[in-house]
Amino acid sequence: MSDMPMPHNARIVAQFTRWARPFAELPIHAEADSMAQTRDACALTAGMTVLDVACGPGIVACELARTGAHVTGIDLTPAMIEQARLRADRLNVSVEFHTGDALHLPFENACFDRVVTRYSFHHMQAPGKALAEMVRVCRPGGRVIVIDATPAPECQKAYDHAETLRDPSHTSALTLPQLLSLGDEAGLRPLLTQQYRLESRLIDQVAPEDRVALNALFAEDIASGQDRLGVGAWNAEDGIHFYFPISIVAWSNGL
Repeated sequence: MSDMPMPHNARIVAQFTRWARPFAELPIHAEADSMAQTRDACALTAGMTVLDVACGPGIVACELARTGAHVTGIDLTPAMIEQARLRADRLNVSVEFHTGDALHLPFENACFDRVVTRYSFHHMQAPGKALAEMVRVCRPGGRVIVIDATPAPECQKAYDHAETLRDPSHTSALTLPQLLSLGDEAGLRPLLTQQYRLESRLIDQVAPEDRVALNALFAEDIASGQDRLGVGAWNAEDGIHFYFPISIVAWSNGL
């Protein structure tokens, strides 16, 4: 038997094959206020071409398709693409979905007006390369939008530890300054930065075999009163609740 570690992309596919349906059905992923902020950041008009990178079960792609934009979604995990197609059929929206790697997008240069990704960079070993690919396929003057968890700098290490326990495909959640720096390195011009907190119940986000360890970690953080994890965790009647610290950054590609 080989002791070689699983390649990272294989780890992502394994994790999200397992979680494809639960992820698609979890209400917080289509929460109304966060979806409205996503639409606003994309600033779409009918007829625009849009690419949703690491689209998962198509929640953002299908929402943006409602505007009359021509939307394409791509994801590494075939089970996620299956959920995305089911969602598009159920909502009666037209989206073109592909299975593929965010680091090697199978599209021509400058062929989309908007390129967006949500909740994906913290799974990537090279988010700067993913952003460079997003820039490549975005037309000059178009928008590139990244939405992801961005812990406070002083909480980043503890946050990453908790997230890796919860999700073995997690790499590191960038802080907002780190994310903005990636945009600078890619030659993008910042247009919009805003933040929100997305409330979740811990039990909804954790596999059964990981609940004991995560509950203990979160309980310790709550008892300390110091919020070392940076998620504002608290005890409620139905278990531990916490917030994902989310940032939306929209850039202009060049012009």
